[in-house]
Order: sequence, then C-alpha cells, then structure tokens
Amino acid sequence: MRVAIIGGTGFIGGYLVDALLADGHMPSLLVRYGSDDKVRHRNACRVIHGELTDEAAIGSTLEDCSAVIFNVGILREEGDATFENLQLRAVERVFEAAKSNGVQRFLLMSANGVYADGTDYQRTKFLAEETVKNSGMDYTIFRPSLVFGDPRGLMEIGTQLLNDVIRLPIPAAGFTTGLRPRKDAVMMSPVHVRDVADAFTAALADSETIGRTFTLGGPESLSWAEIVKRVGRAVGKNKWVLPAPIFLVKIPVMLLDWIPNFPVTRDQLTMLADGNTADPGELEALIGRPPRAFTVEALQYLATRRAESGVRQTS
Repeated sequence: MRVAIIGGTGFIGGYLVDALLADGHMPSLLVRYGSDDKVRHRNACRVIHGELTDEAAIGSTLEDCSAVIFNVGILREEGDATFENLQLRAVERVFEAAKSNGVQRFLLMSANGVYADGTDYQRTKFLAEETVKNSGMDYTIFRPSLVFGDPRGLMEIGTQLLNDVIRLPIPAAGFTTGLRPRKDAVMMSPVHVRDVADAFTAALADSETIGRTFTLGGPESLSWAEIVKRVGRAVGKNKWVLPAPIFLVKIPVMLLDWIPNFPVTRDQLTMLADGNTADPGELEALIGRPPRAFTVEALQYLATRRAESGVRQTS
C-alpha cells in the first residue's frame, strides 16, 4: 500500500522508510525544501515539498494513500517551531487532510509518559493522542521509551551522550529523583530504532492493533547512570558518574537553559524525574521477536565517532 509519512527525514523517519520498503509499501513523504538529501531511498519514494503549515502540500502527500504515519516531535522550541505548532496543530491539519483524501488508517508516534498536566512537550503529545482517538479513524498510537540506534549522520541519545557527556574530562551526572542514588535512580527502557520501525509496519498488517496504544520498551530497565556507563564502554572509556539529584540540577539549568544548544532544559529534567520505563512484552508480541537490548555490542556504531568526539581508547 502507499503510506504517507509526516516526519520521514529524521532519525526515526529514515528507519520507517526502510521498514515500509522492506514490507513492500510505497512511502509518500512530506519534505521541507532543501532537505532532499535527508530522504532515504529517494528513488523509491514519492516526495512532496512543503511545510507542516502547508495544507495543500499535506493533502498532496496523502493523495492515493491507504495510511498515514505522523512522526513529528521536537525536544526544545525555537521560533515558530513550538510544541503547540508541530506536535498538536500539525496533527490536526494532517487529520483534516486524511479525511479529505479518504485515508482511514492513522498511526501516531507519541512518547512514553505523556499526560494532560505535564510539560508543554507532554501536554501537546497527549492532546495529539486525544485528537486522533476522537477522530473516528482507525488509529494506532505508539509510546516509545528512549530510542537508540545508528543515527546515520543525524542525532540520537547515544550519540548525544557521547558528544555532550562522555568526551568531557569531568564526571557525568547520574540523575536521581532524590538523595538516595540507588532507590531514587531515574530509570529508562531504551528501545532500538529498528524495533520501533518494525512495530509500525507490524501494526499496518494487523487489524487487531486498531484502536490501541502500545508502549514500546527494550528488554532492560536501566538507570541513567548505567546508560551513561554503557555508552562510555562502547567507545572504550570508563566514565565516572556522580549522583545528581534533579531538584538540585534544576537550579543552574533554570538560569542557563535559554542558551541555544544548552544540553538540557528544565522541562527535560522534569520528564526525566517522571521516569521512562516500559514492559518489553508489548513490543515483543507486536514484532514477533525479543526486542534488541541496549548493550555495548549494540552501541558499536558509536565507536566510529571516537575521532570526532575526542575520545581515546583506554585499557
């Protein structure tokens, strides 16, 4: 079938294109002007140029499609690229275009741990879910935990930790929700990007997934400190991690997170404190195999970035 992807040129979007083509689908992508070099398998995709505010371009992207995947999300706001505009209003525009084009199947990329009274990121993701649930369409919603995997020139959590934490000659922060490092550790269930992409294609083939919300997590729940240490070990570096209670870290962050490219915002710290774990059983049942783990072996794509990151091999 022809499947539209809104958000098909980023880290996860590229893997969605791979998975759709592998299953015999024909991707139709909405692509910003000047971003053609980010399109995977360009000759196998239909590319429509336009912005998320361009209703005509969205409509053209959905033309003759049997399903649409909405896979747009940002971690921080910049100018008109706000959580409200990209994570909620854009969903509403795509929903209207789907109705106009007779597209009944809607797959939404949300996030684990979203709720109505959360941060602006969480609130808009939650309201987008509600929009889709009340649309009358055959929807499926996915809530992944921390997504990792080879970013192929883009950015994901392992690469970000390598660049912003591992290469620095200072101890890393092991975030906790309180003063007890073990009992108050921030926990995550890192999930591999290929498993996330396979969940979408599995849902397209299974009508039993209609009207359901899936939480996607890997086979291990790891503390933030252990995640940092595994990234370090993947590039041959034993990183020293110090407990960092989030309520204390928020104090300097409140003064500095206005700086462009500052590595963390106060809202991101709030979401970290909420935790981000998931039962791997949902993903395993959906894709028909155990999900990949966040192991040193699975992180070997980071080893190729030693030189650019300034990380030396250690014994």
